[in-house]
Amino acid sequence: MNKEKWFKFELLHTCKQSGARLGILHTPHGSIQTPAFMPVGTQAAVKMLAPEETMAIGAEVILANTYHLWMRPGEDIVREAGGLHKFMNWPRTILTDSGGFQVFSLSDLRHITEEGVNFRAHTDGSRHLLTPEKSMQIQADLGADIIMAFDECAPYPAERDYIVRSAARTTRWLERCIKTQTASGKAEQALFGIVQGGMYADLRRQSAREITSFDLPGYGIGGLSVGEPFPLMLEMLEAVMPLLPSGKPRYLMGVGTSDYILEAVARGVDMFDCVDPTRIARNGTVLTRHGRLIVRDAIYARDYNPIDAECTCYACQNYSRAYVRHLIKAREAFGLRLTSIHNLHFLAQLMREVRAAIAADSFTSFKDEFLADWSPGTVKAQI
Repeated sequence: MNKEKWFKFELLHTCKQSGARLGILHTPHGSIQTPAFMPVGTQAAVKMLAPEETMAIGAEVILANTYHLWMRPGEDIVREAGGLHKFMNWPRTILTDSGGFQVFSLSDLRHITEEGVNFRAHTDGSRHLLTPEKSMQIQADLGADIIMAFDECAPYPAERDYIVRSAARTTRWLERCIKTQTASGKAEQALFGIVQGGMYADLRRQSAREITSFDLPGYGIGGLSVGEPFPLMLEMLEAVMPLLPSGKPRYLMGVGTSDYILEAVARGVDMFDCVDPTRIARNGTVLTRHGRLIVRDAIYARDYNPIDAECTCYACQNYSRAYVRHLIKAREAFGLRLTSIHNLHFLAQLMREVRAAIAADSFTSFKDEFLADWSPGTVKAQI
């Protein structure tokens, strides 16, 4: 299959201050400027936003969830509708995960074998078997531009012997994914392999060597940001990054907070996704350059300032904290739409600033200045 016809990653510049990279990933449904944050549309919709609103904030790619779309409405319905792009009216790039993370998170409801994972669905308790072959078939039917290999996402903490077996199984499952995807003839879908290895640097390096031995369009780094201390995550990244091909996109899966993104970009990561920005928005929490602000708190009942005075999003340009708080307390969905729009705009703007800093060879200075004024916890803005 001629993937070059459909996919090409251009590495445009590497920051002289750090390992941060500026690039463009070309896909059948458009190009993605990297580093990029991908909003998550778990069930073929970015929660609270219409596709036009997601595009308006600058998203060039979104992520959809294989497991959830398999459970409902079913990949056959999406296929009959013409694929995810037509089904959800999203004309830009779509990435689908393999479904593995969701299946493994079912814990007591699943059983891992070499063949795949037997599990009970969270929707109705029905029994299913998810294998590398089945994951590839579902993702082919969904019609995403970028698809992820079926891997085993190990928990943290985990014993070394378990991680040895798990990472080796992930490599064997990747071989089966490649065989199935090649046989499908879907040259317009790019299959990314996923590096595992738990929290053991030598096993991470071994997994990276094994996964990158397959010449794939890109590579994911999985099994991080699963509860481990932040310094340990960075240690694992530093073990892996030198082994990933410089001419291929590098995707750190499930990461979406400002500090994690900036530190990962400094180490050469190109792509990110996370449900956190829209999840916390639905709880009345918004992102700012100083940290998280819980706008539903009583302190903002008479605060007629924007959510974030430095933000240019639709919510901040038109509405006050007092109004947004009122909507949330009154259980009006519009309030949650405004916080969701703001949070995704915040990250899209952060990535634009990141790319500009890389191009100017000033990314390290930008990162340090941003983090010096930012808190990982919640903040109380001045009224």
